[in-house]
Amino acid sequence: MTAVAFTTTTRLGQITFEPVDPQRDAALVQGWLAHPSAAYWQMGHLDVAQVRDYLAGVQAAPHEDAWLGRLDGEPVLLTETYDPARVLLVGVHDAEPGDLGMHLLVAPPVTPRHGLTDAVMTAVMRFCLTDPGAGGRGAARVVVEPDVGNRRIAAKNAAAGFRVLREVDLGRGAHAKRAALSVATRADFAASPLGDGPPGATHLVPAHTEHAHRHLVAKTVAELTHERLLSPVADGPSAQGAYRLDLGTVTYRFTARRYALEHWVIDPASVRRTAAAGPLGETELPVDALELVAELQPLLQIPDALLATYLEELSSTLASAAAKHERELDGTTPSVRGLLDRLRTADGPHDVAAAFQQVEAAMSEGHPGFVANNGRIGFSLSDYRAYAPERGQRLRLLWLAARREHTHLALAAGDTEDGHYAGELTAAERTAFAERLTAAGHDPADYLYLPVHPWQWEHRVAITFAADVARGDLVPVGPGSDEYQPQQSIRTLFNRTRPDRHYVKVALAIQNMGFLRGLSPAYMRATPAINDWVADLVARDDTLRRTGFTVLREIASVGYTGDVYHRTPRPNAHRKMLAALWRESPLPHLRPGERVVTMASLLHRDAGGTAFASALVRASGLPPEQWLRAYLDAYLYPLVHCLLTYELAFMPHGENLILVLRDGVVVRALMKDIGEEVAVLGHAPLPPAVERVRAVVDDDEKALAIFTDVFDGVLRHLSGILAGDGVLAEDRFWALVAETIDRHAAEHPGSPVDLRADRFAHSCLNRLQLRNTLQMVDLTNQSESLIYAGELDNPARRR
Repeated sequence: MTAVAFTTTTRLGQITFEPVDPQRDAALVQGWLAHPSAAYWQMGHLDVAQVRDYLAGVQAAPHEDAWLGRLDGEPVLLTETYDPARVLLVGVHDAEPGDLGMHLLVAPPVTPRHGLTDAVMTAVMRFCLTDPGAGGRGAARVVVEPDVGNRRIAAKNAAAGFRVLREVDLGRGAHAKRAALSVATRADFAASPLGDGPPGATHLVPAHTEHAHRHLVAKTVAELTHERLLSPVADGPSAQGAYRLDLGTVTYRFTARRYALEHWVIDPASVRRTAAAGPLGETELPVDALELVAELQPLLQIPDALLATYLEELSSTLASAAAKHERELDGTTPSVRGLLDRLRTADGPHDVAAAFQQVEAAMSEGHPGFVANNGRIGFSLSDYRAYAPERGQRLRLLWLAARREHTHLALAAGDTEDGHYAGELTAAERTAFAERLTAAGHDPADYLYLPVHPWQWEHRVAITFAADVARGDLVPVGPGSDEYQPQQSIRTLFNRTRPDRHYVKVALAIQNMGFLRGLSPAYMRATPAINDWVADLVARDDTLRRTGFTVLREIASVGYTGDVYHRTPRPNAHRKMLAALWRESPLPHLRPGERVVTMASLLHRDAGGTAFASALVRASGLPPEQWLRAYLDAYLYPLVHCLLTYELAFMPHGENLILVLRDGVVVRALMKDIGEEVAVLGHAPLPPAVERVRAVVDDDEKALAIFTDVFDGVLRHLSGILAGDGVLAEDRFWALVAETIDRHAAEHPGSPVDLRADRFAHSCLNRLQLRNTLQMVDLTNQSESLIYAGELDNPARRR
């Protein structure tokens, strides 16, 4: 008996598909073709031998197949599948990759069965669209060409999601027909009456949103308490880790652990929200992060005009947290153990890059301090699925030719325009782009190439810059061939096709975590020069070379300024929508046996509660103190050295550091995002092109580059993880931090900046976002934008 290729369950029962056996099936199929219901097949005149020859010819053809379908074992259908680029529709249909042609013949029932043709059509479409690994034909789109006079099949095709493209003439002589060329994608079929329903928001169900709400409520209370906006109290005189937060008519109760730097770790599962219910007790209420913000609004005082924006960012954060949780539970996102195994077994440069990117996509928290940290206002659900970093999908950049007179390309020292584009675009791409410009009546020499995110083209360039496109100042020349994967910073993209090539950072006009994620052409103009200066300083310093500390240079930037928005009286966000930069990849910096991970991974916990950092320490086989010393030598020591020796400060949060690992131990750190984030905090001489980064502050504020951005922004969270997991007590953690600072002071004495001071100013991140959810700080004067809440005790102070 012929083996079954595919099985699916329909409303009428199980339908199976198997290759047609011409010898066995010819008589059966001949009877079907001879029935009046099969008149449009135009084969009713064939005898059994002729049908046998026909079926044998289909099966022998290289680009055609015939399949017999059975409903609960009874033959009910014949379907033919074919490649429309090679069979029947050549020269008629503009076939796309993944197109599959299909013909369907339903057996005339001996006894009419209500819903048979619906069940058959559903089964055939599933067979065509299901991936080959599950027995299907793997089509992205099904193509049919029924006779325009066949109204019954036209209605059935419509019910299956087919869209008529146009009418075409097919065949010759007696077999000629006027056909309705029609297509249905997977999404078309899924959304159709015969489909299984559109791919809805499966993450937005109580099981996943309950987890997300609890996590966000726990984080909100913890971080706003850390910023001294909330003051939970012990819940009872003998409470052991039990706390209560009274908000008028609503009370929150939870258990928590408290650590240095007023760091709270609240157990999300313990959170209870109740309302007073008179003398009889309390009423249990759902734990809801959005309701919490509404309840806190009298205290938070978010500007009324911006409250809805903040709630929308929080809603988006909630939705992405639910989606991340769903993917962890179903195994799409690996557990911490799976990530470590993937890193350990990676073999070869491409595999090391793939392991690196798997860790990147697995991160579930976003910024550890900000509550609303995955805003992404502007993304649709399909945009989220295509472009969110945690989805791990790949995309191709769309390239624009931007008229040279309105466009600036800045390059690292020693690089040339031809050399830069030769590295980022293949010869075939450059030739194709130039030919397309010429065909459109333009001289390629008059243009520079600028990559844009596909979302940015679809939602901004083709609409907001329609006039620029229409007059030929911006000319779309096609998608690039390299595939990229979005990083946690969402607008930065890693080259998966050629991992040794540069990251590309592009403008992406969505609202995310207090900023529109654009890129300013004017601001980017100095980026390569700033990076050259920082990289040269780092490379020349013996101490930094010894630690292995390196910067990933931003080696080129391009920006277009020919639009009308650059001629308005006041600066605006529209001036930041057409720029890009290129940054070095960490892969060429690796030696055999080394792996790379984002430093954000050290703050990651998987759905089972396992912390990446704790698992990494244990997997290394080193004593925890020795492991932490290695990490602090790679991360903290170079940052202290740059600040105290050169008054040079970075933005060293988890997304901006790449850690190089060997056998699970951090051996060095690679700093990125230099052009936008670096600052010189004193009067050291700077080249004119670099002067933009100067921000003179006093010694106490200089120290905040370590206290706020490192101690409070990173080490506070890492210490809590290691202490909570029983890996390393927090007093030993901070003692090792102090030891690292003292060792630098002994080796490089003389700085007036005291990183062992008793206290430091408490700079608050969420207060910034709550004050202005559209732009937290003025990037040209960040120091003046900061908000403080008193002082924090320094856990690395002198004892």
